[in-house]
Amino acid sequence: MILPGHLRSLAKVTGEVRVEAAGGPGEPVTIGAVLDAIEQRFPVLRGAIRDYGAGPRRPFVRFFACEQDLSHDPPTTEVPGPVAEGREPFLVVGSISGG
Repeated sequence: MILPGHLRSLAKVTGEVRVEAAGGPGEPVTIGAVLDAIEQRFPVLRGAIRDYGAGPRRPFVRFFACEQDLSHDPPTTEVPGPVAEGREPFLVVGSISGG
């Protein structure tokens, strides 16, 4: 998983973060499972990526995987195979707005 700079600072990590997402043998790894795993490993991120209690994605936070925008997909959406297998990152991106 790749986090934006401000979330890496908050979690006190550098570079890519590896997490084991739930999804036993034969079960898909979902967006929600990936977010659960990162919040479990770094509790300080609870409420920073999505609302507390596994709520919706926070405004100005986007999710990408394998060049796909998964930001508006439900948490039950499977992540692409290469992400589930650990070959490609799940990206959490802080959107930039303004004018």
